[in-house]
Amino acid sequence: MALKYLSAFILPGLLVLFFTRVTYNRVIGLVLTVALIAASVYKGYTDSYWLIVIDAFSLTVGFWYAQVMKNKLKKSTT
Repeated sequence: MALKYLSAFILPGLLVLFFTRVTYNRVIGLVLTVALIAASVYKGYTDSYWLIVIDAFSLTVGFWYAQVMKNKLKKSTT
């Protein structure tokens, strides 16, 4: 059970960053990650409300950090 919560803290944020780097668009990265989480909820892997809240928090942090990375890249190229 603790592994589910630890994974919910880390993996969605990392997936947003990964999909952002692959697609070069942070919104598309967020949408793809939300689709994966929605599929896991539909299949029944997410069994509590707190897991969904933690997933949403991790998505938000990943989305924010993708913007930070974009700004750093923009500054370094100018």
